[in-house]
Amino acid sequence: MKKKLSRSGSGWALFMPKTLLELIDVNPETDFLEVKVENNIVKITKAEDVTKDK
Repeated sequence: MKKKLSRSGSGWALFMPKTLLELIDVNPETDFLEVKVENNIVKITKAEDVTKDK
């Protein structure tokens, strides 16, 4: 899947289709994502055990 970034304020956003979020079992209303960069590859996964206080 190829995606284009969209301008969002002073940064850029990656919009994810609902189907993709369902595949990784992410509820965008309540869940957090973890973003890592390894060897120029961006890895996005569902974050585990996240509290809003952190």
